[in-house]
Amino acid sequence: MKISAKGRYGLAAMTYLAKNYESGALVTTVSISERMGISKIYLEQVFALLKRSHLVNSIKGAQGGYQLARHPREITAYDILSVIELTLMEKAAPATPNKMPEVDRAIDACIYQPMDEKLRELLAAVSLEDILTEIDKEAASLMYYI
Repeated sequence: MKISAKGRYGLAAMTYLAKNYESGALVTTVSISERMGISKIYLEQVFALLKRSHLVNSIKGAQGGYQLARHPREITAYDILSVIELTLMEKAAPATPNKMPEVDRAIDACIYQPMDEKLRELLAAVSLEDILTEIDKEAASLMYYI
């Protein structure tokens, strides 16, 4: 599996929104773009998908922006990536469709289907809250005491 730049930016931007969730503050794509160094145009494409999937709410206007539609513990990496990545669980092309289709069916049953299921389970088990916890661990491990 390969996650595109759009998918990686979506995860990062949603994590940024999760950091601001408790304050209830609206976050603009411009502020995310400047803070994270991500193209504003690219972020707008990502947020259009996230909004359509009801993962974020948006408010228009001068004081507008985005915020998570649900608590960070209720939004998983799978929720985010499945709406951004068109080929997250893309079906593998058959290797021997005309000569030995039973080989393709067996490979699909033994490898591709279980692999897709495990990937889905892994991504569904990681919430934005888990990512925030990991950020806190990283920050704590970087602290130096004199």
